[in-house]
Amino acid sequence: MLKLGFDNEKYIALQSQKIKERIKYFGGKLYLEFGGKLFDDFHASRVLPGFSPDSKVKMLLKLKDQAEIVIVINSSAIESNKKRGDLGIGYDQDVLRLIDAFRTIGLYVGSVVITCFSEHSSVLLFEKRLKNLGIKVYRHYTIENYPSDIPHIVSKEGFGKNDYVKTSRSLVVVTAPGPGSGKMAVCLSQMFHDHLKGIKSGYAKFETFPIWNLPLKHSVNLAYEAATADLSDVNMIDPFHLEAYGETTVNYNRDIEIFPVLNSMMQKILGESPYKSPTDMGVNMAGYAIFDDDVVCQAANQEIVRRYCKTKVLAKLGVAEQNEVLNQELIMQKAGVSLSDRKVIDAALKKSEKTGGPAVAIELNTGEIITGKTSSLLGACASALLNALKTLAEIDDSVNLISPAVIEPVQKLKIGYMGNHNPRLHTDEILIALSICAATDSIAAKALEQLPKLAGCELHSTVILAASDEHVLRKLGFNVTSEPIHETKKLYHPR
Repeated sequence: MLKLGFDNEKYIALQSQKIKERIKYFGGKLYLEFGGKLFDDFHASRVLPGFSPDSKVKMLLKLKDQAEIVIVINSSAIESNKKRGDLGIGYDQDVLRLIDAFRTIGLYVGSVVITCFSEHSSVLLFEKRLKNLGIKVYRHYTIENYPSDIPHIVSKEGFGKNDYVKTSRSLVVVTAPGPGSGKMAVCLSQMFHDHLKGIKSGYAKFETFPIWNLPLKHSVNLAYEAATADLSDVNMIDPFHLEAYGETTVNYNRDIEIFPVLNSMMQKILGESPYKSPTDMGVNMAGYAIFDDDVVCQAANQEIVRRYCKTKVLAKLGVAEQNEVLNQELIMQKAGVSLSDRKVIDAALKKSEKTGGPAVAIELNTGEIITGKTSSLLGACASALLNALKTLAEIDDSVNLISPAVIEPVQKLKIGYMGNHNPRLHTDEILIALSICAATDSIAAKALEQLPKLAGCELHSTVILAASDEHVLRKLGFNVTSEPIHETKKLYHPR
C-alpha cells in the first residue's frame, strides 16, 4: 500500500486562498506567471505522495470565475519545431492541445501571445491558423538589450511597442508549453501598459519547486535539481530574503540572478517594487501541505535515483551530455542515495544474469518483486507485466493467461505482413491479446481487472526499452528506468 505524505485538499485550499490575497493586494488584477506543468505534473505526484497530477488545475477551477488563461509561445520554438520531450509534439501543437484542455474543463482561454515575433513563414502560418480558429493572437517583439537596459525596456520603444493583450478578468494566468517562452516579459509588458492606462495590476510567480520553506538540501528540493539537470538549475538560499527579513528560504539560481533586474523594472513601472526578494514574488503553498516528511523524503530519494538512470540512457542515446550525468551523480551524493536504493535494479540484473537475456523487474505497491524474462513468444516487459497481473489476481504461475494459439497468429502478422524482424510481443500487443482472451476466459478477465493496481509501481529493464513498451508502461502508471544498454549491437535502434 502506497504511503501518503501530502494533503492534496489542504494544498488546493491554501493555494487558491493565497492567490486571492495577492490579487487583492495589487488592487484587483494579477498577472500570474505559471511555471511547470498544469495538467500532468507527475514529478510532483512522485515526490509528494498524495499530490494529484492535476492539482493545479483543480486549484484554478476554484478561481474559475476570476481566471483567464493567456498562452505564450516564442517564435523561435515555432521556427525550430521545438518539441515537448514528454509528449513528442511541437510547442505550436501543444498550444492547441492546451487550449482544448482548458476549454474542456471550463477554464477561459483569452488569447495567445507570440513572443520575439518574427516574419518567418512558419510563424505567420501559425498566427493565421490561430486566427482562423477564432483565437485572439497578439505580437510581442524582441527588445534590444533585454533585460539589462531597463530605461529602454520600460519605455514606449521597449514594452510600449508590444501589442496590449486585452483581458477581462482579475486573475490572468500566463502559461506556456515549456521554458524560455517569455512568460515573465509578457506579464511585465502588460503591467507597463496597464500603468499607462491607469489600471492597477501586479505580478506574481507560481512555481511548485523548489519548495521555499523546506531546507536547501531537503530531498524534495534535490529531486527538483535532478529534474532540471539539463538546465543546470541549482537551488540556493535566497540572499535577498535573508537580508530583508533574516529568514532562510530556498529559491533557484535563475530567479535569484534575474531578481535585481525584475525588481528594477517593477520600480520603473509602479514607482516602487512590492517585493524585497524572489521568494516574495512566489505564491507556492506546497510546503504547508506536507504532513509526513519521512514519506516525501523517501519518495524524493527514489526520484533522484530514477533521474540518474534516465540521464544515463539519454547520454547513451546522444540526447544528454556527459556533464548532466555527472550533475546527477553529485545530486545523488548530496541526497545520500545510490543505485542499491532502487530494489528493482538488482532484481532485474540478477534475472538477466540467470537467464542470459534481457530481463525486467517490477516492485508492486505491496513491496513484492516480480520479474520477467525474454522468451520466443514474449519480450521481457510483456512477460513481467503478465507475471505481475497473475500475482495481483492470485493466479497460479503455471497458468497461461494467453494461449500460444492466440500469440502465434499475431507473430505471423508482425513478421509475415508488417515487415518486423522481432517476433516477440510488446507490452501493447500483449494487453490487446489479453483483452481478447478476457472476453471468453474468466481467469484472463480477472487478471485484466488488476491493471489499475499497477499505478505507482517501480520497473527496471536491463536494456533500453522500445518506445512502444515505455509509452504503455508510463500510461499504466509505472515509474520506469532501464540500463543504458541496447538490446542488440545494431547501429539503428528504433524506439
